[in-house]
Amino acid sequence: MRCAIVVNPASGKRRGRQIGAQAHERLVAAGHQAQVIQGEDAAEACIELRRAIARGIDTVLVVGGDGAAHALLDQLADADLTLGLLPAGTGNDLARSLGIPAKDPDAAIDVVLRGNTRQIDLAAVGTGDTRQDDVLVATVVASGFDSKVSERAQAMRWPRGNMRYNIAIAAELRAFEPLEFTLTLDDGELLHRRAMLVAVGNGPAFGGGLRICEGAQLDDGLLDVAIINPLSKLMLLRVFPRLYRGTHTTLPEFERHLVREVRLESPEIVAYGDGERLGPLPRTVRVRPGALRVLVP
Repeated sequence: MRCAIVVNPASGKRRGRQIGAQAHERLVAAGHQAQVIQGEDAAEACIELRRAIARGIDTVLVVGGDGAAHALLDQLADADLTLGLLPAGTGNDLARSLGIPAKDPDAAIDVVLRGNTRQIDLAAVGTGDTRQDDVLVATVVASGFDSKVSERAQAMRWPRGNMRYNIAIAAELRAFEPLEFTLTLDDGELLHRRAMLVAVGNGPAFGGGLRICEGAQLDDGLLDVAIINPLSKLMLLRVFPRLYRGTHTTLPEFERHLVREVRLESPEIVAYGDGERLGPLPRTVRVRPGALRVLVP
């Protein structure tokens, strides 16, 4: 294995460096070639990774969360490269969906050393018919109440981690009203909905374990469109814990569609993918079947 270990030093309460060094030591001891890439920011890390790819690596290990992996997807998709995940972020939803231990760095490194791989899909998110500017997403594209919460949380300087997200939920809920959505499914069907949120899942979860697209498979060549139709604010508070268990799918307000492509439209709503801000709707989300090779247990 010729490996680049890309470290987000701020991940894992700044344990990213330690986990990266631990992975490097174990890989070298096992006879693999390994180098650590640690940029000051995601842009610098991407530049350094391009240089490493040009030198002939075959594996990229990401020490961080979903956002750290998200920043590298355009370099890894449809390439002769394998992605390994060493979870150290706030969410780690992609790692959990793949069965990679999220709280045990040694166990995650064991997964890398065993070398088992799996091809998974990605979601390509763009603003129109052209695919030149598509952004790749591995987990969920979120819009609606959840993206409004993310906008609020991103603007907060305190507290850090999931507590900031919980505070943003409470603050957003006071003013939130159902939103007007228009969805165009890949068979041309138009859906007009007043909804709390619309999520498009390549995988089942986002936001640190919110299983909004429960049942979504990472390698079925399809996207799951999850819609939660209007709920009272009190009911939304009661339902929210069920999102962590995936049991909300039995609610009459829940609606699910399986598609290869969907266009989302809603005035003044911003989309998020892998927890990162993608930009305002409308956006078209298309599946990229088998676009990414990943190391799995």
